[in-house]
Amino acid sequence: MPLKLSLKPGETFVVNGAVVRNGERRGVLLLENRARVLREKDILHPEDAHTPTERAYFAVMQMYLLGQRSGPVFEAAMASLADLLRVTPDSATRQKIVEISAAIAAGEHYRALTGCRKIMRDSQGAEASAA
Repeated sequence: MPLKLSLKPGETFVVNGAVVRNGERRGVLLLENRARVLREKDILHPEDAHTPTERAYFAVMQMYLLGQRSGPVFEAAMASLADLLRVTPDSATRQKIVEISAAIAAGEHYRALTGCRKIMRDSQGAEASAA
């Protein structure tokens, strides 16, 4: 089954490492085979990764976008997840971090990235309610 992307005018996304920008009109893109796809709203730039959660997301995102299962990118992702685990007191979030690590070990990088995104969203919600 193809992946259908409905794109806004000028929306940027990444497909297998290539940065692509939609034209001036809304568009639909159908991907007929497996590809590493990440939409602009899910891309975190290195200068925006300030918290341990954001640094973990960024490291896992790099692994996903580069399609790497080992080497320096893998080591950076696992180190950032270990750092996040060390500073997280909440047991439910700690369990999510363990699940993310297991997804990476199984080669399911998009699932790991989705898990990181959920933790990031939850931590931002907690910060907003505390303010």
